[in-house]
Amino acid sequence: MSRYTGPKARVSRRLGTNIFGTKGETVALDKRPYPPGEHGRSRRRTTTSEYLLQLQEKQKARFTYGLTERQFRNLYAEASRRTGVTGENMLTYLELRLDNVVYRTGWAATRPQARQFVLHGHMSVNGRRVSIPSYRVSAGDEIAVMEKSRAMAPLQWNVDVLDRVPPVWLEVVEEGLAANVLSAPTREQIDVPIREQLIVELYSK
Repeated sequence: MSRYTGPKARVSRRLGTNIFGTKGETVALDKRPYPPGEHGRSRRRTTTSEYLLQLQEKQKARFTYGLTERQFRNLYAEASRRTGVTGENMLTYLELRLDNVVYRTGWAATRPQARQFVLHGHMSVNGRRVSIPSYRVSAGDEIAVMEKSRAMAPLQWNVDVLDRVPPVWLEVVEEGLAANVLSAPTREQIDVPIREQLIVELYSK
């Protein structure tokens, strides 16, 4: 399934926020705080349509967590079938993806790097190697770095330098190289700047 591999700063400038979490995006947003393209400077709207706002929120969520359009639509459909608030269910499912958990623990600097770590087989869930980034963890699961992968320079650098504080629903153990999922995250524990209700309104049309 295809994935976006183009310029990250271009996406961030179009959506007005740092999507992938890289320094280059921050610099680009500071230097050119307007949409990309030949007419980017003059494309500032005095009024923004409701549909555009909804579409932008959906794209923010999709690019932030690294899903294709089909994956995102299927995940939303699953969230809408579950009891509770659809938008919050959707964000909970996104947070419980294995690649996002690897990012939240601080083992990866960005979600794309976390996805790569999972794809290359560096992570295990409950002692079993898992190489599917979309794998959904559950409360009580233990996620760990595979023994043979613990000396990787990028991972060690991330653990030593990033010093990222994991969310309260994750408990990092074993010198920072394993983590326990204490519970599913609530909306208050998810810090992504996404207005999920707009996404619900977009898909409800």
